[in-house]
Amino acid sequence: MKNNIFADFLVFAAVLFSTVGAAHAEGVVSLDSDVKVERSVDKDGVKTTVLSEPNDVIPGDRLVFSTEYNNQGADAVDNFVVTNPLPGAVKLAELDPSFLVSVDGGKNYAPLSDLTVDVDIVGNRPAELADVTHIRWVLKRLDPGARGTLSYQAIVR
Repeated sequence: MKNNIFADFLVFAAVLFSTVGAAHAEGVVSLDSDVKVERSVDKDGVKTTVLSEPNDVIPGDRLVFSTEYNNQGADAVDNFVVTNPLPGAVKLAELDPSFLVSVDGGKNYAPLSDLTVDVDIVGNRPAELADVTHIRWVLKRLDPGARGTLSYQAIVR
């Protein structure tokens, strides 16, 4: 089943995230976001993982969202924050200790183990990967010319 509308949304969302983040850095740190679908390919009996454009995605596909950053300014930038909302059609695939998460639409951030979710019938329960709505990285210091890539993996619901 092809889901080109979803793929178009993911690419749009990736571009939007980079634009929003760049505005916070007052133009000194550029951000360039992208999304790829991760697939396992069998070639001559050898399985290899490849990343490709998300033209055809189906539930269960693993996506890799990445944001490249580059301090193009003449000064160092301290405590630079990059925040990526997760599209609602995906859930976080795994937890990486390098980022904080939000389960309340981006209002509060903490390690996943410190967060709870309110469930009407039961009350609070520990937050799970599927509850994550946003991911945040805090880069302590970006010297002039510093660049790198931040990424996370998500699974199509």
